Amino acid sequence: MADAPQSHPTACLALADGTLFYGKGFGAVGETTAELCFNTAMTGYQEIMTDPSYAGQVVTFTFPHIGNVGVNPEDDEAADPVAAGMVVKWNPTQPSNWRASEHLADWLARRGRIAIGGIDTRRLTRAIRQQGAPHVALAHDPDGNFDVAALVARARGFGGLEGLDLAKDVTCAQSYRWDEMRWAWPEGYARQTAPKYKVVAIDFGAKRNILRCLASAGCEVTVLPATATADEVLAHKPDGVFLSNGPGDPAATGVYAVPMIQGILAANLPVFGICLGHQMLALALGAQTVKMNHGHHGANHPVKDLETGKVEITSMNHGFAVDSQTLPAELVETHVSLFDGSNCGIRVKDRPVFSVQHHPEASPGPQDSFYLFERFAASMTA
Repeated sequence: MADAPQSHPTACLALADGTLFYGKGFGAVGETTAELCFNTAMTGYQEIMTDPSYAGQVVTFTFPHIGNVGVNPEDDEAADPVAAGMVVKWNPTQPSNWRASEHLADWLARRGRIAIGGIDTRRLTRAIRQQGAPHVALAHDPDGNFDVAALVARARGFGGLEGLDLAKDVTCAQSYRWDEMRWAWPEGYARQTAPKYKVVAIDFGAKRNILRCLASAGCEVTVLPATATADEVLAHKPDGVFLSNGPGDPAATGVYAVPMIQGILAANLPVFGICLGHQMLALALGAQTVKMNHGHHGANHPVKDLETGKVEITSMNHGFAVDSQTLPAELVETHVSLFDGSNCGIRVKDRPVFSVQHHPEASPGPQDSFYLFERFAASMTA
């Protein structure tokens, strides 16, 4: 049955410059402040909302059909939603998918996340692209009572993501083992029972599907917290080390993570990094990172492999980037974004150490870059 018409808005999105967007609230009731970004993916809203890399951000979805396939426990990338909130054009409809176990609005409400529908997301996306990712306050009140001046003040008071170490907020509390592999029809998630390699994965905010891809590539995975030391990593006697995705400013996380990575590099082990892990590896090798205007968030980003000439369509989610102008001589730039030319991959000359900015686990997104997991496995074989 269609929702009954409402005479007043029940949610308000306030930007730090005083711009206001009114709409219909769903999910949890309350207020939150965050950085606002947009994501252009046409699928995977549940994976996006539970991606730990979105900590401290409200996500505007440019694709209007959000919520139409519901949610289910198998598609969570973390135990709970991590993104601070969501902005959509159309209010979620009743789910229509055989895997759905819950309505998106009910799921958000149960998990304490605020959402607003009925927004002109094209206008909002243009504003983000032109002015940079704004700081916002998002409020949901079923009675429609909003202190607009206070909301704008809260948005202006948000400190932003620069200088913020968020990895420590989303990392695991203690180490654990992972053996679940990628989802496949009809059995779903199978277990890795005959691993060939021992891998330590550093959890800066690791997505579950990345760990599944490592397991599917033949790895026995031990996950360690972001604050693990090089000695703690090496004590597991790994064949290789993986550096995961994650949120926040890489320079802030690097205060404790860079010495750990440098200790691993000194041990001459194969190393593979994704997203924040890519940025952390670059910092450990002497490069620098920069805050982007509005970042890259979507499942349709063209990336060129400079060493093969191949163009891959990739999934991305990052607001910081490695500054390619600061790469030391021992590093080779392997991938670049065809949207803006920003760095998307590096490798160390003559060593099995490499990383990429994009997400080869494709959750959501295309699977063009899955070969990188196989390359990591091959480096451990060698």
